[in-house]
Amino acid sequence: SDGPVVTLEVFLRERSRILGRIDPKWTALWAAMLGYMLDAMDFLLYVFALSAIQKEFGFTNAQAGLVGSAGLVSSALGGIAAGILCDKIGRRKTLILTILAYSLASGGTALATGLASLMFWRALVGLGLGGEWSAGATLVSESWPAENRGKAIALMQSGWALGYMAAAGLSAWILPQYGWRVLFVLGMLPALLTIFVRQAVVEPAIWSTRKEPTGTLADLFRGGLAKRTIAATVLATCVLFAYWGLNTWLPTFLSKPLSAGGAGLSIVRSFTYVALAQIGTFAGYLTFGYLSDRYGRRPSFAFYVTMAAIVSLAYGTAPRWAGASSETVLLGLGPLVGFFGTGFFSLFGSMLAELYPTRIRGTGQGFAYNFGRGISALAPFAVGALADRYGIGAALTMNAAFFLLGALLVFTLPETRGTKLES
Repeated sequence: SDGPVVTLEVFLRERSRILGRIDPKWTALWAAMLGYMLDAMDFLLYVFALSAIQKEFGFTNAQAGLVGSAGLVSSALGGIAAGILCDKIGRRKTLILTILAYSLASGGTALATGLASLMFWRALVGLGLGGEWSAGATLVSESWPAENRGKAIALMQSGWALGYMAAAGLSAWILPQYGWRVLFVLGMLPALLTIFVRQAVVEPAIWSTRKEPTGTLADLFRGGLAKRTIAATVLATCVLFAYWGLNTWLPTFLSKPLSAGGAGLSIVRSFTYVALAQIGTFAGYLTFGYLSDRYGRRPSFAFYVTMAAIVSLAYGTAPRWAGASSETVLLGLGPLVGFFGTGFFSLFGSMLAELYPTRIRGTGQGFAYNFGRGISALAPFAVGALADRYGIGAALTMNAAFFLLGALLVFTLPETRGTKLES
C-alpha cells in the first residue's frame, strides 16, 4: 500500500536532514572511535580466554604466546595494506572493510580445534585490528584542525580502553557459564557498526580534493621522507614491544599462583584489577592528547614512557616485594600502569599524520606503526618463554627497558605540534 512507502520516504528524508546537521569531523571521530573500541574488544577476548583455551588444548605458555604473536604479525600486514588501500579507495571504505574483517574472524575463532586453526582465525582478526587503526587514524587526523588534532586522536585512541573493559566484562560474564567459544561468537556483533559508517561518514575534504597522484610504499624511503619513516618505525617497534609484552600476559599474571610468579588472584578479582587499569588507560589517552597539543608531542611522550617503565617494573615485581600487601599495591598501581603504559599511543595517530603529505599519509601511518607492531609480535612469545623458565612476574619486568628506550628515540623525530597537514 501507499502508507509504508510514504513512511519510508519520510524516514529517509529525516535521516538525511539529521545527518546533514552533524559536523563531519565528529561523525568521523565517533565512527573511528567505536570501530577501534570494538576492534580492541574482539582482539582482547583472546587475552581473557587464554587460561581456558590453554586448559582445553593443553598449550604451554610459549604456544599460547605464539597464537598472540600470530595475531600481531597479521595486524602489521593488515595495517600496512589498509594504509595503502585508504590512499587509493578512501578512508571510509577501508574502515568499513576492516571492521567486517575483524568481526567475522572473531566469530570464526569459536570453530578452532587446535593450535593451527586458532592461529589462523586470530591472524584474520589481526588483519582487521591493524587495518582499522590505519584507516581510522588517517580519517580523524584529516578531519580535525591542527590545534585540536592531538585531542581528537586521543579520544579515538581511548576506544581501546573502552574495548578492553568491554572484553573484560563480557569475559567475566560469559566464560564461567558458557565457555570461551560463545564468547567469540558474540565478537561478530561489531559488524553492525558498518551501517553507521556507510551512512554517516564522509571522506575528508583534504583527501577528496587532492591533486597529486597517490604515492607508493617505496616513496616512504625516498628523499626527506626516508629518515622520518625509519625513525618513526623504530620508535613504534620499541614501545609496541613493551606494550604487548606486558598486556598480553597481564590477566594471566594476575590469575597465576604465587608459586608461578603471578599474583594469585581469582578470575573475578583479576577482571576487577584489569578494569581499574583500563580506567587509568582511558584517562591517560585523553590527558596525553591535551598535553601534546599544549606542550608538544615529544616531551609529552618522553614523560609518559619513562613513567611507564617505572610503574610496570614495580607492578611486575609487586608479589615479591609487597608480600601480604601485594593485592593493595596492585590495586593502586593498576590505574597508573594503564595511564602511562598505554596513554602514550595517542602520539602516533597525530604525529605520523603530520609527518606525511596527503597523497601518501595513509601509507606512511600504516607502515611506520604497523611494521613496528609486526616486530613486536615477538613480545608475547618472548615473555611466555621467559615465564616458563623464571615465572611470569619476572618476565614482565623486561618491558621496562623498551619503554625507557622509547623516551630517547622520540627525539629523533621533529616536533610536529600545530602542523597544518600538507595537501
